[in-house]
Amino acid sequence: MFQSIANAVTAIAFLATLSAPAWSETFWIDLTHPLPTFQPVPGSPDQADLGKPWLNSMPHVAWDQQAILSIDVFQTDTGYYDSGTLTVYEHHGTHLDAVNHIINSEDTLIEGGIPNDARLGMSELTPADLIGPIVMLDIGPRVRAELAKNGGVPSPDISVTDFSDSSENVVTAEDIDAVADQLVDGAWLVVNMDWARFYLTGSASLRNSPYFNNFNHPGLNHAAIDRLAQIIDERGLKLGGIAMDNITIDTGQGAKGAGAYPMQTNAWYSHTVLMQRGVLFVENLAEVNELAEVMNAGAACTLIVGAPKHVRGTGGPSRVFAMCES
Repeated sequence: MFQSIANAVTAIAFLATLSAPAWSETFWIDLTHPLPTFQPVPGSPDQADLGKPWLNSMPHVAWDQQAILSIDVFQTDTGYYDSGTLTVYEHHGTHLDAVNHIINSEDTLIEGGIPNDARLGMSELTPADLIGPIVMLDIGPRVRAELAKNGGVPSPDISVTDFSDSSENVVTAEDIDAVADQLVDGAWLVVNMDWARFYLTGSASLRNSPYFNNFNHPGLNHAAIDRLAQIIDERGLKLGGIAMDNITIDTGQGAKGAGAYPMQTNAWYSHTVLMQRGVLFVENLAEVNELAEVMNAGAACTLIVGAPKHVRGTGGPSRVFAMCES
């Protein structure tokens, strides 16, 4: 009997090799930034002590404080166990935004959109929500050309390096049209801006970091967001999500909106428009430039988002991979 089973397994394995192209190769790209952690301030367990990093942690740009890791020791007669308590903002590091991240005002709701009280949180997402084919949109060459005007680094002054909504150095409606035919149900639009290299540079201060660049960074402009929304509506498309190598999906101008930060008008337009259409976001991706290179060379890739499953969650730090075949 055991020999029969072994023969069957061998036959199945042989048939699998016949069905797969002889030239195919599967490989993985980790699209996740390490999450820096810090010891708590003595007597203030909810405050990170940036002078006491764990291992080689460096502060990075964050909407909230850096992640805090408090280590406790559990002693046994055979040794001891390290066991930590991690305190981290949901939208920190490489992370997923669930569609319950925004509750739309009445005047921004669309007919047929997901009602505010029906938007799924982190614990309600399924594997099908978190895995899908990648459609690559690569504007890295345009971004690098703009940065070359300033020695390869971004300037907060748009007269030096311009990433405003009206510039050609961001994702435009024409860019969306260029990949529109590739968008299918469950697909993830992954945008490469070659911006991840600024993630750990400069100050941890949000405003002063080259990564955030005082609201002068690339992303989707208003016209691109509107065009994507139009495609979703006209085709009844159930887009899986958008994933990018920056702190938000919008351009800096779109993130700021009009008026003084933080009490802006029409800020984070992508969230207002696309999340009620069921579109998930992944922000702060790493190694997207490498992913763009292999996909531009003909590889087909699938995005896999390892997101936490916490109840009532609006997002969470995630381990994100691309599984590719060339």
